[in-house]
Amino acid sequence: MKTFKEFDLRKDLLENLSKISFNKPTEVQERTMPLALAGDDIVVNSKSGTGKTGAFLIPTIQMLKPGDAMGAIVVVPTRELAIQVFDLVKKLTAGSKIKGALIYGGASMTPQIDSLRRLPNIIVGTPGRIIDFMERGELKVNRAGILILDEADVMLDMGFVEDMEYIMSVMPKDKQTMLFSATISERLSKLSRKYMKDPKYLNISRDKELTVTSISHEYAMSKRSAKIATLITYISEFKPRKSIIFSDTKRNADYLYDTLVRQGYKATVMHGDLKQSQRERALEEFRRNAQFMVATNVAARGLDVKGVSHVINYDTPSEPFVYVHRVGRSARMGADGAAFSIVSPEDVGLIRQIEQSAKIRIKQIELDGEINRKVSLEIADSLARNHERQRNETGNAETRGGYGDKVVRNKLHNKSGRSREGGRTSNSDRQHPSRSYKKW
Repeated sequence: MKTFKEFDLRKDLLENLSKISFNKPTEVQERTMPLALAGDDIVVNSKSGTGKTGAFLIPTIQMLKPGDAMGAIVVVPTRELAIQVFDLVKKLTAGSKIKGALIYGGASMTPQIDSLRRLPNIIVGTPGRIIDFMERGELKVNRAGILILDEADVMLDMGFVEDMEYIMSVMPKDKQTMLFSATISERLSKLSRKYMKDPKYLNISRDKELTVTSISHEYAMSKRSAKIATLITYISEFKPRKSIIFSDTKRNADYLYDTLVRQGYKATVMHGDLKQSQRERALEEFRRNAQFMVATNVAARGLDVKGVSHVINYDTPSEPFVYVHRVGRSARMGADGAAFSIVSPEDVGLIRQIEQSAKIRIKQIELDGEINRKVSLEIADSLARNHERQRNETGNAETRGGYGDKVVRNKLHNKSGRSREGGRTSNSDRQHPSRSYKKW
């Protein structure tokens, strides 16, 4: 394996790589960077957690000059991933004259416009907000010489294909384009052939596996009525160091979060009904000291948190690619990881579909029956005490002439530290219907 010094990078960039312990390039970085530095258009098929962000940011920063205003645009599917990529931009450009800007929906436009007017070199953003600023004349893509599409398959899945195509179509024809994706569909292949110049294709996913080999895959059968007990039993028996627990619904995510907190675990929750500031705070708490983050699929898309040892599917995903994106939050950058799914009898067929599509083997395990019985009793007792407490509080509120249910809801709100009403995602990051774009 090469070292970063062999790519003839600038001294300040090499120093910044060393500061963040990027000591040797990963396989995707080693194979991608020579082509990127040569100015080639590239399509990179690589699994999650292999170092793709560094593979496009390192050569991009190396190629940019301080005078290249808005010289590179990085398009990512979600706000969380945009924040994450921008964080690496700041670390890799520290002490240099190369600057970046971060733009995404769900936040005030004013500071983002101010950052664009300072003519940054690298812009990281989500598709909807990028197009909003293009239409307002604040983001002049005719200046950009480099376009990067990260997690392109996720953008396709989220309905951003028209946005990707529009951004590619209005940028200079002589731009350099880099497209990164865990899977390359026929739709993405057509997009690359239409808007890229003789692209070089790199397949870093060996043997067509979609997940890294350092992840172990297991599942346990459970009745739907016993899934909470099964979850806590697994946690008690396997003691995950840091884990993301995926739920299919926002309501279930809130319920699981409350259950974990009542059981004494440090946990956070993330889903689409939380405001952006609440989601950022939940993510920071998870990175800092929380053991668990309960999340809907919003957290599966490109989220990178160091040290995630386990991914737990409380609800078995109905699509194999969702499973792949979820479990890719573990075993980042060569580390070991574990994926565990709770499977109801009627959903066992989903496990076979995932095994076949993702080319993996998912082992069935039996959880400790004694722990399960003990956990079931503890949860039942906890729920009974909680119900009695709520009833007493409701009675007290009614005695005072208040509204009992409202008092209970407010106490639950205060206990969790976050509003359950939250804010929905901004229109600028919605799944766009077909729209009529201005021509430039």
